[in-house]
Amino acid sequence: MEKQINLDSVVELFKKELSDVLIGIYLHGSMAMKCFNPSHSDIDLLIITRDKSPIETYQRIAKQLIVIEEEEIKIAKGLELSIILERNFKDFVYPTPFEFHYSAFHKERYKNEEFYFCGGYDDPDLAAHFVVAYNRGITLYGRPFNEIFNLIDKKYYVNSITSDVKNAQEEIVDNPIYYVLNLCRALQYLHESTISSKKEGGEWALGILPKKYVDLVDKCLASYNNASISLELNNQFLLDFAEYMINNIDNSKLNSRNEDV
Repeated sequence: MEKQINLDSVVELFKKELSDVLIGIYLHGSMAMKCFNPSHSDIDLLIITRDKSPIETYQRIAKQLIVIEEEEIKIAKGLELSIILERNFKDFVYPTPFEFHYSAFHKERYKNEEFYFCGGYDDPDLAAHFVVAYNRGITLYGRPFNEIFNLIDKKYYVNSITSDVKNAQEEIVDNPIYYVLNLCRALQYLHESTISSKKEGGEWALGILPKKYVDLVDKCLASYNNASISLELNNQFLLDFAEYMINNIDNSKLNSRNEDV
C-alpha cells in the first residue's frame, strides 16, 4: 500500500536517528482504524524511547520529516507524532510528558526557525493515544504495543477524551466535523466503553441521538468520508448540539466507574 511505503521512510528515519534508544514506533488514529481520508486526516504516530536525545537530534528529525511529507506523503495535514520516554509510559504519568512533538501546527516554525523545538511539556491527549494504540494500533517497529504498555485506570482515558472536546462550544462553528464526530466518539465510550474512531462514533450516535440531531451527524459523516461534499450548517444549531452533547458527556462522566479500560 502506498501509504505504508511512505511510512517506511519515517520508520527508517527514527531507526537511524534514535538507534541507541528506540523501543518502538506505533501507528494509531484514523489510519490504524481504517477510516483514513488523505483530504483531512493526519497520520498519527507514537515513538517510545529508553532515554532522552539531544535537542539537536529532534530538530534534525523535524527537518527530515518535512522533506518526507513534501516529497512522499503529500497529504494536507501530514504527520502528527510524539516521542515519549519509556519511564513515563510504563510507570504511567498523567498528563504524560513528551520529549518531542511534530505536527502540521508546528511545521512552518520547524521549517523556518533554525532553533525551534517543541518538547518538554505535558499532554493530556497522550492517554487516549496510548489506549487507542493498545486496542487498535499497528506496530511499525518494535514489540507489539500491548506487550509493553500496562492498562491504565479508566479515569485517565475519560479525562483525555473529554479534554479533547472541552472547547467544543467555542470552536465547533470553525471546525464542525472534528467536534461533531469527536463528541459522538466520547459519548460512545462513556456509554459502552468502546474504543472507536470518529467515523465509528458518529455512526453509533445516529442510533441514539434525538431525531433533530441525526441529520447533522449524518452530514458530517458524509463530508468526513468524502471531502468533496460541502457542508452548509447553521451556526446556532451547531452550538445547540455542542451544548447538548457536553451536558450528556458530563452526566455520563459522573456515572462512570474507576476501572481499567
